[in-house]
Amino acid sequence: MFQKINKTANDTASINLIGNGTAISGDITSNGDVRIDGTLNGNITINGKLVVGSTGKIEGNVTCQNADISGEIHGKVEISELLILKASSKLLGDIITGKISIEPNATFTGTCNMGAVVKNISNGNQQSEQGASKTA
Repeated sequence: MFQKINKTANDTASINLIGNGTAISGDITSNGDVRIDGTLNGNITINGKLVVGSTGKIEGNVTCQNADISGEIHGKVEISELLILKASSKLLGDIITGKISIEPNATFTGTCNMGAVVKNISNGNQQSEQGASKTA
């Protein structure tokens, strides 16, 4: 009637929280989601979603699947799917993402590469410029 289900730690995604007033120095790696309302001095690499609250601050590189940013990030940001920069967010660094949403009043300083379309356009422009220089 009842089946026994064996789950390992790798089977279940965890939700991790770094609370306001907490400061961590070092790198974080996780298979689950992470919310940061405190301060992280180091890199963060996760397979889930990153949420940086309005009091959250990261000084390091970020790599994750999705991110919802309301606080501050100083470093390179690589998001495989969707990056959302809320109105209170401040991002100083380069962005590589599949999709991006930036609310009015969000602050972003750096470069942004989004999706394969941007890469194809820049490659196409390089090819057309090379072709133009050969014929000119």
